[in-house]
Amino acid sequence: MAAIELPSSLNHMELFIKNMVCPRCIAAVEATLNDLGMPPLYVRLGEVRLATAPAKANLAELDRRLKSQGFELLDDVRRRQIGQIKTLIIERIHYPPDDRPGKESPLLSDYLSRQLHREYSQLSKLFSETEGITIEQYAILQRIEKVKELLTYNEMSLGQIADQLNYSSIAHLSAQFKKVTGLTPTQFRAQGIRRPLDGL
Repeated sequence: MAAIELPSSLNHMELFIKNMVCPRCIAAVEATLNDLGMPPLYVRLGEVRLATAPAKANLAELDRRLKSQGFELLDDVRRRQIGQIKTLIIERIHYPPDDRPGKESPLLSDYLSRQLHREYSQLSKLFSETEGITIEQYAILQRIEKVKELLTYNEMSLGQIADQLNYSSIAHLSAQFKKVTGLTPTQFRAQGIRRPLDGL
């Protein structure tokens, strides 16, 4: 659904939702909001904007329905920030806005800091304290998940996958892949098994 631009003077409410990782998630959340009489102005991975703040009872019902679908309404600032960090990493790796080969991408630290308007050191500390792993480790897990997806499709060579995901070499991709999964990319391709994104 296309975003609707609002004059800054109008009130609106943003909600942050955990475990939204794909276009099907967006459709499911949008359908739930419409069903509850809360049509969204837009729904993105991990984020919803409503024209007005719903009543507490409606929010509670929304939370209940989202949980039944495997999502979770984030209700405190720290958890929202973590949800935003994860969503930005997932979008950057799995749904890049510009996939032209050879295009330079900003460093992850610069990208997150710019998108969330906070110093990266603050984001990194918050993420590590809350999740028990670093932002970089989470990004590696997502990157390896994307490698798994591309290996499963069996349409690209390992060299093409390394280029698409900006690995410095096939050897770097292979070493990181084996460290995370315990398998070489070739062994994994033969098995073709992936974990869902929301399991990471």
